[in-house]
Amino acid sequence: MFGWLRRRRRARLRAQPFPAAWRAIVERNVPYFRRLPLADQAELLGHTQVLLAEKSFEGCGGLELTDEVRVTIAAQASVLLLHRDTEYFPRVSSVLVYPSTYVSAEEEELLPDGTVLAGADARLGESWVQGAVVLAWDASLTGAVHPRDGDNVILHEFAHQLDQDYGHADGLPRLPRRELYREWAEVFAREFAELQRDAERGRRRRVLDPYGATNPAEFFAVATEAFFERGPELKRRHPELYRLLQAFYLQDPAEL
Repeated sequence: MFGWLRRRRRARLRAQPFPAAWRAIVERNVPYFRRLPLADQAELLGHTQVLLAEKSFEGCGGLELTDEVRVTIAAQASVLLLHRDTEYFPRVSSVLVYPSTYVSAEEEELLPDGTVLAGADARLGESWVQGAVVLAWDASLTGAVHPRDGDNVILHEFAHQLDQDYGHADGLPRLPRRELYREWAEVFAREFAELQRDAERGRRRRVLDPYGATNPAEFFAVATEAFFERGPELKRRHPELYRLLQAFYLQDPAEL
């Protein structure tokens, strides 16, 4: 019953008129929106309405939380939801936004002699398994308004949320068809290993950011950025990887 009520509420939210001031923000800050067919634009705006209604957006580190911040992030995240049966990032309750690079405490490490090492890490974003996505606003805006550079922290962190459908991020999200799992595992393992080899040799790939060599979860997030922002090049240089991402996201950015 609760699922039915939730679907009904979301349908009402998607059907509401999208405020003109908000649409101006989307058109200015999320250029990918302007490349979409009209039906997809309407769908994206509907998803944006749902995210704005269901997620708590919080300004951190002195950031003034404005409609521009909220709408830009929600609309960019909605790109990942087009054409898909979605529960709207169900593990996310809050989006925490800092003005710029922020410092996050690293996990403590206990050494054999009993010494505890603790440190801090400067970050542009992170995606928690439960509760929140954290973003630096300046990096989020820059990544959104430059849609061809393959660097988009909003897409990156919300891709982690899709990856975490099973409870942890491992580069294997919930796929739409069972027969895709074997091919996904084979192709992603091969592409990840190649990116690791390139990173070890100091050789930067032209499409995939070497940060994707960190682990399979980061590889999936980096591949997602490349898929939406450098689609034609990814399709040409990594056709199998592109095809699997196309099957997952049900979109073809290379043709837009």
